[in-house]
Amino acid sequence: MGEKPEHTWDEAACKFLIETQHKATHERDKEKLRWLQQFLRNRQLHEIDRELIDHIAHAKAKDTSPSTANRYLALIRAILRKACHDWEWMEKIPKIRLFPEPKRRIRWLTPEQVKRLLNELPQHQQDMMIFALSTGLRQSNVINLEWNQVDLERKAAWIHPDQAKARKAIHVPLNSVAITVLLRQVGKHQNRVFTFRGNPIAWVNTRAWKLALKRAGIENFRWHDLRHTWASWLAQQGTPMNVLQELGGWESEEMVRRYAHLSKPQLMQHAELVSNILDNTILSHQKEKRG
Repeated sequence: MGEKPEHTWDEAACKFLIETQHKATHERDKEKLRWLQQFLRNRQLHEIDRELIDHIAHAKAKDTSPSTANRYLALIRAILRKACHDWEWMEKIPKIRLFPEPKRRIRWLTPEQVKRLLNELPQHQQDMMIFALSTGLRQSNVINLEWNQVDLERKAAWIHPDQAKARKAIHVPLNSVAITVLLRQVGKHQNRVFTFRGNPIAWVNTRAWKLALKRAGIENFRWHDLRHTWASWLAQQGTPMNVLQELGGWESEEMVRRYAHLSKPQLMQHAELVSNILDNTILSHQKEKRG
């Protein structure tokens, strides 16, 4: 009769998960969808309007934070867009308004703070922290690193596409500090690089880590901020943004621009190029004026 069959949110969510199971966020998407079921279970897609979405948004924001609520809203929007534009299950989708989010500052440590924290950590976490600061690798890539991903002779390691957040392989050059850390791990485990008492390490945000931060007098710092520290130190040393992007395995330049302001002192030598031109121009002008 020319009428489109009705589809439910549950059908759309299931189809979305099937089509996006390759995403790095697949498991987190499933967790979000489980929470959303209390509001959207068995709902016809055309019943999901702005009022309902606003109700969901404020419920999540009250329970957690506006920024967390935005992640849930973004998932709803992605599913509805697929239902409308890709699967043609809907004629139109409601406008989804996100909460405004303040730009978060980059949290990084000074060398002195790193020294204090290392002094408070047990040896196995010291090694992992030093390796993270030497390579910029994400927590999961450090924890799950295997010996078949390391070439000590070539001073290189690699992260496979299915292990990388951007789903692209990452070549990791190993500096002398990283090599020293790896050599200390040789012979401890057949497969995994980082272990504790002979067993692979599964988690770094432990009680020992939290207590070490407290004793070192460091607040508001996560393990992931070691990656920010690595990138910030490189930016401060004048590493070009495109090189930093490749080293860090970031997919977009926008992610790297977060560190651009830290490299500004390194731009002074280039700014002086204009000064040289101006000096000559002003000098020439003054001579002509006197003449």
